[in-house]
Order: sequence, then structure tokens, then C-alpha cells
Amino acid sequence: MAKKKKKTPENSIAQNRRARHDYNLGETFEAGLSLQGWEVKSMRESKVTLAESYIQLHQGEAWLYGCHITPLKTASTHYIAEPTRNRKLLLHKNEIDKLHDAQQKGGQTIVPLALYWIRNRVKLKIATAKGKKLHDKRASEKAREWDRDKSRILKESRG
Repeated sequence: MAKKKKKTPENSIAQNRRARHDYNLGETFEAGLSLQGWEVKSMRESKVTLAESYIQLHQGEAWLYGCHITPLKTASTHYIAEPTRNRKLLLHKNEIDKLHDAQQKGGQTIVPLALYWIRNRVKLKIATAKGKKLHDKRASEKAREWDRDKSRILKESRG
């Protein structure tokens, strides 16, 4: 039986599934992104990779590093596009302070989770996170498998 491809919502651009596997997620935030025109056009075509990206705070500002946006050949003919440039995140001061406190006091990191559209604006969902140990990853995998088996058993008993 062929595996079904997971459906993503219409407003979704890219997801970072690896973050949910590697980290225990804490508080989430929604941030805007400072983008150039060719980047927005590429995002409309979903030419974005969040897998290797991370967020750092520098001089009271949040920055997205390692996000790869593949330039479209037609959109960036007059401009030399830099696919992995650092992009500034647009957050309120109190949100940046919360992130800074979580990083300094809690020993947590800040990870990007998803890119999506809200009223023709690109938003990035970020979260504070604590790294999982190997045994934590195994335990969460076992719990996920048991939930899957449980739903199969219930479905068979009804039908």
C-alpha cells in the first residue's frame, strides 16, 4: 500500500518537522520576516527549506540563520540573489525579552517551526525549546506508535 502524502494547510509554506523530533517545545511566538521581493515570489512557489535553520538574538534583535530560499530564475534576473542570507525577525520588544530570558536563564534554544501566510504577509512560528536526549526520542516514538496501534484496534473492533 502506498504511503499517503500528508496534507498541509493552504496557507502553509514550509514546516520544520525535525524540530518537533529533536526538541521539547515550550512557548511559541509568531514573528514577521523582513524579506526582499524575489524571496516572497519564491515563497509563493514553496521553494523554502527550514530544516537547517536556527534563530539567534543579536543586539536586541532576532535573526533567522540558515533558511534557504531558492531564487526563481524569472523573478531574480536583474539581482544577484543570496539564498541563505540572514533575515531579520519582526517581534515586539517584550517578546524578544522573553526569548532572551529563556535563552540565558533556562538554557533553551529558539527554533523555527513553520512558515505560513496570514493576509498576504509571511509569518514564522518560533518556539523556545530544550534538546531531547536519545532515550526521550525513543520514548516519544513508542508513545506515537502505541497511539497508532490503539486507533487501529478501536477501528477494527467497531467495524
